[in-house]
Amino acid sequence: MQRKELGIAVVGSGRIGTLRARLAARHPAVKFLAVSDLDPGRARALAEQTGADFHSGDNDEAISRPEVTAVFVSTPEGEHVAPIRKALELGKPVLVEKPIALTLKDADDVLATLKETGGELRVGYSRRYKECFLRGKEQVEQGRLGTIIGGTARVYNSRAQAFNILKRDPHATPVLDVLTYYVDLLCWYMEGNPPVEVVARGRSGIIFKPAGYGADDMTWAIVTFADGAIVNFGVSYALPTHYPAQGQSDRVELLGSGGAMIIDDDHLDHLLYTEKGVPHGYMPDHQVKMAFLGANTPGEWAVGSFWGPMGNETRAWLDYLATGSPSLHTTPEQARINLETTIAIERAAATGKPVRLPLET
Repeated sequence: MQRKELGIAVVGSGRIGTLRARLAARHPAVKFLAVSDLDPGRARALAEQTGADFHSGDNDEAISRPEVTAVFVSTPEGEHVAPIRKALELGKPVLVEKPIALTLKDADDVLATLKETGGELRVGYSRRYKECFLRGKEQVEQGRLGTIIGGTARVYNSRAQAFNILKRDPHATPVLDVLTYYVDLLCWYMEGNPPVEVVARGRSGIIFKPAGYGADDMTWAIVTFADGAIVNFGVSYALPTHYPAQGQSDRVELLGSGGAMIIDDDHLDHLLYTEKGVPHGYMPDHQVKMAFLGANTPGEWAVGSFWGPMGNETRAWLDYLATGSPSLHTTPEQARINLETTIAIERAAATGKPVRLPLET
């Protein structure tokens, strides 16, 4: 297996960009690391933390460095398109955070650039790289469920994290920002069997709208797939502010003609109570005394290393670039389907009417 040396640019020096950069700095194939952010001070601080070789307040400058051979795009959701297009036009592979964009037009612009350049793009749906969901994919691939008839996927979290998401980007609602993980996961399990209709209901006006945000407090959807399978998707980020979950508290169930699979990912199996307080993985200034450990969505630092889905995903992408080892990362085409489905869920919840897919654009 031929190994390549990598030059990595991490565009966006926020929470996820910081994690990507720290992991890249530790990877044996990475020989050059550049970090950037529209806030130059933030980029400088990340460079100091990771020992990066270059930092800038200009994303294009970091992407264009001749030493850079691949790019992580970890900007806010609404700012994905420009750095993706820049990297693809320069022939540099990209891993962008989910969702691929916030509108279908932007997603289509990215896909058009991808086609024009013949480049390489993957989208970071890190739930694919959580061990319980990897095991689930294996059972599906081995045919142990038979034909999937349907199932459910639901995710809960606290309103503290919801407000953090909405403050960052009011358009990145729990449906578009979070339920998308589970749309991707179920579409991955039922690969080649796309969603064709959505019926949804949302409850609003109690928590988020009085605070000036348009997000529903709870959304449930029934999604029908091309072969007739039906999946119930649900999301609520309205759990109490100091609820012990520190990330996604979720459950996935699948029923098939030859078996059934239930993946309980609520994290009730590792409980900590401490008078000292436990900082939240997304919001370090938000602490709880009781915590479900392992619930932090990207994973957690422990004993000097990072463990969990985003660590697995990042290392797998770098391994793929360096050695050609297999990649399970979401394709841009599937990422567009994920975006389209979540938009349809919000549209169906808002109108109370069924929405057919694909959407008219």
